[in-house]
Amino acid sequence: MGAAVVAAATVLGTASASAQSEFPAPDQIVTSPNVKHLANIPATAPLAGTGSTGTDIAFQDTYAFVGNYLGFTIYDIKNPRQPKILSQVLCPGSQNDISVTGNLVVLSTDSRRSDDSCSSTAQNDGTKAYWEGIKVFDVSDKRNPRYVAAVETACGSHTHTLVPDKRGKDVYVYVSSYSPSASISKCQPPHDSISIVKVPLKNPASAAVIATPNLFPDGGNPGRPGSVATGMTSATSGCHDITAYPSKNLAAGACMGDGILMDISDREKPRVINRVQDDQHFAFWHSATFNNDGSKVLFTDELGGGGAATCNATIGPTRGANAIYDITGRGDGRLLEFRSLYKIDRHQTSAENCVAHNGSLIPVQGRDIFVQSWYMGGVQIIDFTDSRNPVEIGYFERGPAANPAESGGSWSAYWYNGYIYSSDLGKGFDVLEINDPRTNPAKSVRINELNVQSQVPYKW
Repeated sequence: MGAAVVAAATVLGTASASAQSEFPAPDQIVTSPNVKHLANIPATAPLAGTGSTGTDIAFQDTYAFVGNYLGFTIYDIKNPRQPKILSQVLCPGSQNDISVTGNLVVLSTDSRRSDDSCSSTAQNDGTKAYWEGIKVFDVSDKRNPRYVAAVETACGSHTHTLVPDKRGKDVYVYVSSYSPSASISKCQPPHDSISIVKVPLKNPASAAVIATPNLFPDGGNPGRPGSVATGMTSATSGCHDITAYPSKNLAAGACMGDGILMDISDREKPRVINRVQDDQHFAFWHSATFNNDGSKVLFTDELGGGGAATCNATIGPTRGANAIYDITGRGDGRLLEFRSLYKIDRHQTSAENCVAHNGSLIPVQGRDIFVQSWYMGGVQIIDFTDSRNPVEIGYFERGPAANPAESGGSWSAYWYNGYIYSSDLGKGFDVLEINDPRTNPAKSVRINELNVQSQVPYKW
């Protein structure tokens, strides 16, 4: 395993279609001419009010499964212009990162709870008994999800990634967590590993941790002190997110101070084959997305942890951005080679948290097109087919939240069967449509299930 440090960057230099001179008014929706806002469903009880925060999205058939710090919602999206709430499950435990496979939904719990039940309470004293990990629900009846299993994992589960086995009998859950502390009894440093949970599809109640591979035997990036304003790099103490591409036996890890490429041919023994760092530009390696042919990885940098206003002229275009890497070489000789950085040029106010966050591919043959959340920077669509020169295609955003309780912006924005769906931290569930010659071919592409961190190849 070789570690490469990026010494220089190529930054998009041409102005995009969204260059602006004025900020939108509070709650005002602005879009590029090719993007329409079709629908919004605000958070509703029991997943509304104190503690409510919208998180990630998974899809299956005509349903969207949306996480919330208080639980999850199943939406009927048969008519994307009029989505409907089908059911809601109250089960507090941040972040409730969510995935779906067959009749099962998997949720991540990354906060110490008094027990593994859905009626648990917060247990913030790490020296007392507590529980955190993953929960599994049976959603064969979409109107009445049923809680079937809980698996405790070291340091909880900030995010998770589903990786099916090659026989179709089990699914592996790669659990990412980080930030150990000597004051937390079941999250002691060092923590340079992930947890792998094996879930038998026919007997999910028997799910269990089967491995905890150490991805950073040398301890990972030691970090660089600083601040959002002056520049910093997080020390690596685990991974924030892993994206798998099972059909290619690859995974990409966004691991705080490191970006990694892994061989997952043996699902129970993932191997790091290349590792990159960028202490000049990246503060926190947050998430990763492969292009469709698996020849590139787009990483995101969550500068400021998602709570800072980093989309302004002071921070500039090279931090809190996307980084695009080409994958070169073969086998264990494959390398992540840096090509460019990309960040929205629509400056946000100091009242708006904004930084690169979760997104997915828009499936257009021969092109690499990406839709992505930027918190209160909104939703952005870019073309990164030319790795050295990514360009904007369109955008959607709201002005600063008029009600501070509804602030936060878009957590995840994903393309699914012809539409863009966004989970907003405070505003709820949004549906968008883009009409553009560059993206219109994707409207005819259909899949039956989408977990963005478990990529499947689009075929034409």
